[in-house]
Amino acid sequence: MSLSQTAWTPTHGEPYRPVPYRPARMSPAESLSRAAELRQRMSERRTVRQFSPDPVPERVVRDAIACAATAPSGAHQQPWTFVLVKDADVRRRIREAAEAEERRSYAGRLGEEWLAALRPLGTDEVKPHLTDAPVLIVVFQQRYWLGPDGDRRKHYYVDESVGIAVGMLLSALHLSGLAALVHTPSPMRFLSEVLGRPANEKAFAVIPVGYPAPDCRVPDLVRKSLEQVMVEI
Repeated sequence: MSLSQTAWTPTHGEPYRPVPYRPARMSPAESLSRAAELRQRMSERRTVRQFSPDPVPERVVRDAIACAATAPSGAHQQPWTFVLVKDADVRRRIREAAEAEERRSYAGRLGEEWLAALRPLGTDEVKPHLTDAPVLIVVFQQRYWLGPDGDRRKHYYVDESVGIAVGMLLSALHLSGLAALVHTPSPMRFLSEVLGRPANEKAFAVIPVGYPAPDCRVPDLVRKSLEQVMVEI
């Protein structure tokens, strides 16, 4: 089946033109089965900081980004850019800049309360995942859109839209057999400089992607139960 479609163009100011939406309805039995399987598979997802340098299928990563790009967004403005970084030298430069910021953060910029929250996770200013993982996905949020004539259009609900897209990206990567980590060095201005992004884009997260290293270890965490996170009225 072809995935080709009409190229996107801005719809700002255009009239509402709805089209039919008639997805096939899943039977209750199949829906229950799929939901249970998905819940189990997602419960196995872990944030990984120790990556194997083994290459990953690039098509899998591209398909995961395509899945993320189906996320809902404010006014359907899709205010995101996913930069796929494969070049080892660029990943090295990102790591060097990130670790410089992290050293300042862990030396006191974060504050003791934040450092205490991080302590059970075993994190520090050394970020080998930025060079060990075979690829990075650097996610940028587009604060506004620039048209070919230089017109500047504001985007709406940018944080919410990009956050949803990143969640869908992590799910797609995990369900495709890959591990990932959401890394948010602060400040992140260096990412725009290293990657040559335009002024309307602001870095949102760096996501290393790959396979867990053979000696990978993760914190011994317990997730909240459904009863602890859901209120039924």
